This record gives sequence, structure tokens and C-alpha cells, in this order.
Amino acid sequence: MTRILGIDPGSRFTGFGIIEVNGDRASAVQHGVIKAGTGKFPQRLGIIFAGIRDLIDEHQPQEVAIETVFVSRNAGTALKLGQALGAAICAAVSVGLPVSEYSPRSIKQAIVGRGGADKVQVQHMVMVLLQLQEKLQEDAADALAVALCHQHTQQTLNRMQRMQRT
Repeated sequence: MTRILGIDPGSRFTGFGIIEVNGDRASAVQHGVIKAGTGKFPQRLGIIFAGIRDLIDEHQPQEVAIETVFVSRNAGTALKLGQALGAAICAAVSVGLPVSEYSPRSIKQAIVGRGGADKVQVQHMVMVLLQLQEKLQEDAADALAVALCHQHTQQTLNRMQRMQRT
């Protein structure tokens, strides 16, 4: 069994989703949002770092997957998202966990089958794939989608490696 921590970084709200993978099956362990608030930016980055470390300590994932920053129209927003991404990555790397990064488009492609899917479609497919009944917070759904994308990617890479050996 493998536990994967998926992260959807944000400067005010960082979504997280932890899944457990057993063979081809995945189940949700926990999901939610780290609320960094609207205070001074360095303190918000500290909250993100500490929140990710707490999740790692509590749930002991073996792998971390994180959504990369998309280029937005506002350069300042993109920079802040990049710093939040960096805080989350540093939290995982500081305890020796491998981190894989995925673009928003590749996550949507893996979960919905279309790189241009909207958030409602992603949220719906995450609920279907993990057999969840309760409505998910948007950031938590995105983080679970990142974790599922990583699961699918790793399974495909493992299959390809097995095929090459035979």
C-alpha cells in the first residue's frame, strides 16, 4: 500500500488530499484546506510549510504530488503562487519525501480525459473515482485530483518498465 499526499498550492488556501493506493484501487484518507489567511505573506508561507509538515507527520505518506503554477495574467499572483508551491515542496523535501509536479492541464487530462475540463467536472470525477458521497471543497478536490493523477502516472510508468524488461 502506498499513501500519496496531493497538494493544490495557494497563497491563502492550500488544498490537500491524501489517498491510499492498493494495486489499482485508491481510497481517500483525508482531505481539506490549510487556511493561511490574509496576514503578512511570510507568515502565510510559514503556515503552509507547517501545515504540510503536520499532515506528513500525522499520515506518513510515501510520496507527494503537487500542482505546478500556471502562468496567470497577473505576474504578482503567479509569483505568490510559486512561493506557496515552494513552501509546500520544502516541507516535503525537508523530511526526505519524493515530490512530483504536474501541470493543471495534465491533471485534468488524467482525471477527466480532457485537459480543458472545468473545476466542476474535476470535482465530479474525483468523487466518482474515490467513491465519495460528500461534496468536496474546491481546493481539496483539486488536491485529491493531483494525488490521483500521480497514481495513474506511476501505474503507467510501472507498466511500461515491466514491458521493457520482458
